[in-house]
Amino acid sequence: MIQFDQVSKRYPGSDEILQRVSFEIAAGELAFVTGHSGAGKSTLLKLMAAIDKPSSGTVLIGNQNVSKLRPRMIPYLRRKFGLVFQDHKLLYDRNCFENVALPLYINGITGLEAAKRIRAALDKVGLLGKEKAMPITLSGGEQQRLAIARAVVSRPAILIADEPTGNLDEGYAKEIMDLFDAFRQVGVTVIVATHDAHGIHRIEGKLLHLDHGKLLVA
Repeated sequence: MIQFDQVSKRYPGSDEILQRVSFEIAAGELAFVTGHSGAGKSTLLKLMAAIDKPSSGTVLIGNQNVSKLRPRMIPYLRRKFGLVFQDHKLLYDRNCFENVALPLYINGITGLEAAKRIRAALDKVGLLGKEKAMPITLSGGEQQRLAIARAVVSRPAILIADEPTGNLDEGYAKEIMDLFDAFRQVGVTVIVATHDAHGIHRIEGKLLHLDHGKLLVA
């Protein structure tokens, strides 16, 4: 599903953020990306999601080489992904239903089909009863669950989360990690960048540990 072969990434005026990284993540697998701040975790996720391209090496998503994709094809590739960020990136002037609806509306899915998918996504994360609530009224854990609902409403094959539990207490963090494991159990490929050592040891998954841009465990 996802393959990195000797991938390096350097931004102009900087040292290499990633150095000759190689690994594979199979379809339906759960992988944790760990490492110190600045180790290259976020860069790795951006390469996986085709938000960025490697400086050298090969990134394969399915059978598609990200480096060789024409710009007009990248939006189609990104439809395979659901993205979850630490800071949620919610729209605070729209209610929960409208926040989750956004990816569907962008892809031209509206009406009854959209409503069905939105309520199903909210139900999966335990927020079906709060579809009319504004995000500001939710707890931190509920806001993160809302972000996850928005990420999965388009039924992505791959779910990528960048430090999704970084601002949550232990109880909420456990809930979020359990949600990711539940998606893995129904066949979604899940990649989580995290500092949550407890969550990693509690849930079975592949470990990708970065140290100053080098992959130590794969």
